[in-house]
Formats: sequence, C-alpha cells, structure tokens
Amino acid sequence: MSQTQAKFSLGDCIHHSHFGYRGVIVDVDATFQGTEDWYAEMATSCPPKDAPWYHVLVHAASHTTYVAERNLEADPSGERTEHPLLDHFFEGFRDGRHLPRRGLN
Repeated sequence: MSQTQAKFSLGDCIHHSHFGYRGVIVDVDATFQGTEDWYAEMATSCPPKDAPWYHVLVHAASHTTYVAERNLEADPSGERTEHPLLDHFFEGFRDGRHLPRRGLN
C-alpha cells in the first residue's frame, strides 16, 4: 500500500464537489479510519480507502463530516467558514485560511 501526501491541511477551506457545501479541515487521516458499516452506508461513490480522508466542519451548519479527498476541492470563495466549533480549533482567519490554535497538529 502506498502512502499519498494529503492535498489539504488543518485550516484549509474546502468545497465538496458532489454535495456543494463549503467547510474547513479540522483533522486529516492518511487513510480511511471509519468502520466498514459506515463506509457501506455513507460512502456510496466508493472513494478509495487508501488515500487521505478529512474531518470537516460544515459551513453554516452544526455538524461535522468525514470526506474522502477525491470529493474535495479548494474553496474558491475565500470566505470564512461559520460553525459553532470554529473557535475550538482556530484562532483567526487570514488569506482564505483558518489559523489553527497553537498546540493543534
């Protein structure tokens, strides 16, 4: 199995290419870390498990999501993400990116 370099990192603003929502990356898994049951039910497009997956705060919502890199692109809006947990992970916003709190990887 080959390791792939993650395209996105903490604080990057993304756009989901299939579902159209915006969000911000709060964690990165080098490969899929969910359960087989979750994958079978939720990952209907069968994205690769051996590529990066991301934990995302969804803009203008209160939930998070887990998304395969294949379904993400950089958010072209340059706008801040709004989410109730935003201040838990980030301390600011500059140049189209959220700035991770010190101590977060």
